[in-house]
Amino acid sequence: MTPREDPGPSVKDDELYEKLRDEGNSKEKSARIANAAANSSRSSVGRKGGRHPSYDERTKQQLLDRARDIGVEGRSTMTKDELINALRER
Repeated sequence: MTPREDPGPSVKDDELYEKLRDEGNSKEKSARIANAAANSSRSSVGRKGGRHPSYDERTKQQLLDRARDIGVEGRSTMTKDELINALRER
């Protein structure tokens, strides 16, 4: 694990936060999951259970639509991989 800047007092589980960041999650998402895990049973936090396919399984058009919905700028010139990265960072 590479050393990172201290996430600060608002993150309640630094170890889980770092693991999530290493997996490529955004700072906000990592903090949200780490704090939820610290406040509840870990078995229920972060578990995949959604009804939506992963970004990798979606078509480029589906990714463009999602990017438009959340306001990703420059989306029309992005490749599928770039769209996926931009969506994961949001």
